[in-house]
Amino acid sequence: MNLKEVQEWEKQFYEKRGWKGLPPYIRVGFLMEEMGEVSRAVRAYEIGRDHPGESAETKDEIRQNLSEEIGDALSNLAILADLYHLSLEDVVSAHRSKLTKRYQEQG
Repeated sequence: MNLKEVQEWEKQFYEKRGWKGLPPYIRVGFLMEEMGEVSRAVRAYEIGRDHPGESAETKDEIRQNLSEEIGDALSNLAILADLYHLSLEDVVSAHRSKLTKRYQEQG
């Protein structure tokens, strides 16, 4: 699936669920929540969690959770980009261009 397909799928899914109409500042809040969950999943993978209310997970389970949380963050980014009429493909292209220009000038 390419970035355009990802963004379109997310848009349609969110529209069907009635989630698409939330304003950008709410979407950013959801994105931050998801990034916190990504952070927690990375911590669990890298150094583990020693929490009495949680059962121990295997590395594969932790990795699966990390994958799901990164997906949730990507989903929110796709919807946020769409709210501003930005395609993920254009966002990635602009990002690459910025980095290439910035680091070619240093070298």
